[in-house]
Amino acid sequence: MEKAELERQVAAAVDVARREVPLVGSVTNAVSVNFVANAQLAAGGSAAMVYLPDEAEFLAQAGGALYLNLGTLLPVHEETMPRGARAMRELGKPWVLDPVGIGIGSLRTGILKELKVCKPAIVRANASEVIALAGLWELDGGDVRARVRGVDSTDEVDAAEGAAVALARWTEGAVAVSGAVDLVTDGTVVATSRGGSPLMEKVTGFGCSLGGVAAVYAAVASPLAAALAATAAYNLAGARAFARAQAPGSFQAAFLDELYEASAADVAGNPFDIREV
Repeated sequence: MEKAELERQVAAAVDVARREVPLVGSVTNAVSVNFVANAQLAAGGSAAMVYLPDEAEFLAQAGGALYLNLGTLLPVHEETMPRGARAMRELGKPWVLDPVGIGIGSLRTGILKELKVCKPAIVRANASEVIALAGLWELDGGDVRARVRGVDSTDEVDAAEGAAVALARWTEGAVAVSGAVDLVTDGTVVATSRGGSPLMEKVTGFGCSLGGVAAVYAAVASPLAAALAATAAYNLAGARAFARAQAPGSFQAAFLDELYEASAADVAGNPFDIREV
């Protein structure tokens, strides 16, 4: 794919999302639910946060995409997440997976194993989570022993490229690996995106909300364009917010403002490199 064509698709994803306001259901963690919803709204989506199995299935029917984030699990999620993902798969609709905390506990491991066959359109995670997920799903480049420290990565983004490519090829979707330099791949090309701010690590929920915004764009664009649009939007808004806010609380508010105000051309114009794999 030519870089110019991918830029066009990224701009279209941002523009169409704002014009169509797609409904996106999210089963996300209690720590970040407010931030996820507000970021989805700022990006142009309509946010619906649910916990119960029948509500996830209802939103699969009514919505354009679904976001599943395993950050703070409740027992009900053992039923809610697989039922929601299966419904999306059966309907041919995109859903986004964030395997937060992979490797912590048997409930999380069991859910992630069950989600493999449902093939998410986008996996959004840090490097260690991507390596661990590929290992759990028995794909190339994976290692179930990847050094996930709680919810933090101990691996560099470059180290996860092989696992990300394997995951993308398995799902026939895209994988977005967050780090100092973000990596997005659909298994045939790799895009790298820069920007953001160190303060993103000082506010909980930035990674979770990125997955939620990726789901907004996934409702109206291809997995690769959606994943890169979300990544570019976050890098752009983060850099702009840091220019006017240097403390965590004011930075989060400034970030949401910048995400809301960024034009489609602004997001598509955030620098990225692309190469074939």
